[in-house]
Amino acid sequence: MANSMKRKQRILVSDDDRKSAELVKLYLERAGYAVDVSYDGQDTLLKAKQESFDLIVLDLMLPGVDGLYICRHLRAESDVPIIMLTAKVLETDRVKGFATGADDYVTKPFSPSELVARVQAVLRRSANNGIMAGPKEITRGALSIDLRRREARLKDKPVKLTPTEFHLLAAMISEPGRVFSRDELIEKALGFDYNGFERSLDVHIFNLRQRLKETDPSGEDYIRTVYGMGYKLEVGK
Repeated sequence: MANSMKRKQRILVSDDDRKSAELVKLYLERAGYAVDVSYDGQDTLLKAKQESFDLIVLDLMLPGVDGLYICRHLRAESDVPIIMLTAKVLETDRVKGFATGADDYVTKPFSPSELVARVQAVLRRSANNGIMAGPKEITRGALSIDLRRREARLKDKPVKLTPTEFHLLAAMISEPGRVFSRDELIEKALGFDYNGFERSLDVHIFNLRQRLKETDPSGEDYIRTVYGMGYKLEVGK
């Protein structure tokens, strides 16, 4: 019986407000997660690099090293889902968070129950998605993805993607050349429970476009913006 028990998903909660961090820890543990807590940037970065977590709840304003630096640093070597947590409410602050690779964004003050729901939604998108209903491997021109391994390759080179970027690419590669509206991409790639805003989708698309350009510096633009309509993927014949 014990061997059939599922491993608890591990979450790292990083917040310099100890009371808030402990409250989030309590709610997440009640929801069935194993939770570690960190109160400063250096400790958060060290734990995130040395240990394995299924998701990180990351405060933007941390002593020592801030959340944006940590997120940017982790994205250079990891696709662990990240939910940014901050008291800043300006749209520009949200865009900065998404631009560094965050998957979702929660502003303070917040309900711990809401944060648990966000965690569950992001983990669902990371673990499974409507895109998994089709073929498990898709190749279009020089671009290919493996849905089982959640890997993408362009011209036989690996493309490093966040979970959100991977879902967007998988949605578009299923129908190359088709123009997807923003609402369609949110529904198909991110799910109805996505709590972001339309501008954040644009930032994720921008990041995905940059990842493809970094992998293939030939200058080819694989993702095209169709003004007034949405986005489409062009990968050649």
